[in-house]
Amino acid sequence: MYSFELHKADSVANAAALLAQSGGKALAGGQSLVAAMKMRLAQPNALVDLSGIAELKGIRKEGDNLVIGAMTRHADVAASKTVKDAIPALAALAEGIGDRQVRNMGTIGGSLANNDPAACYPAAVLALGATIHTNKRKIAADDFFKGMYETALADAELITSVSFPIPKKAAYMKFVQPASRFALVGVFVAQGAGGVRVAVTGAAPSVFRAKPLEDALAKNFSADAAKAVKIDAAGLNSDLHGSPAYRAHLISVMASRAVAAAG
Repeated sequence: MYSFELHKADSVANAAALLAQSGGKALAGGQSLVAAMKMRLAQPNALVDLSGIAELKGIRKEGDNLVIGAMTRHADVAASKTVKDAIPALAALAEGIGDRQVRNMGTIGGSLANNDPAACYPAAVLALGATIHTNKRKIAADDFFKGMYETALADAELITSVSFPIPKKAAYMKFVQPASRFALVGVFVAQGAGGVRVAVTGAAPSVFRAKPLEDALAKNFSADAAKAVKIDAAGLNSDLHGSPAYRAHLISVMASRAVAAAG
């Protein structure tokens, strides 16, 4: 590790001001950022700790939406009765993130702002058509994820909460990379008022919607219909864990399992 300044913010406005003044990075759960700093993949001159900002925490239902504060930890989402009653698939997703330490430290806002190519939350946000609320604006999920570790967030812009429309049916299935617990391929399927949305994580440089699966499931919401879809492997990741063709096959398989789980 190397030397840096640490600021502890007591409000969203204070955090934004500190980020603008220091040119540093926001520290949420730190499960990705601290590890990157240790490896010198990230070298911010300052960190702004968000853990003391009460307004960024909490889970509540607002009409037909489930609203989760940006600093709400994965373990709290997994254990929340409000989440389990409204979107049980989201609670199950949170329960499957990383290990116990990661779930007790990591936050939904930190995960989304980092936008790891294999993170689970981006798939839920995109498939459910959620809205990301920041200290400056509201960003639709379709406009938020821009590429590998890249989002629509501007400098000194902080996620404050995420609003999820409550779907009719939803489920998430992932093929786990055993060492990291990240998704080699994860698929979140949701059927809501606006139709069927399917989001895939782990398979490409960034989370994406799988239109062929959405089209097939809009006609026939069944596991067999999902499994029959052939996904184009072009542009998918290739590494020691799997080829693009292997990941393309897994997308259909995980989608099929998600549809079966959704009921």
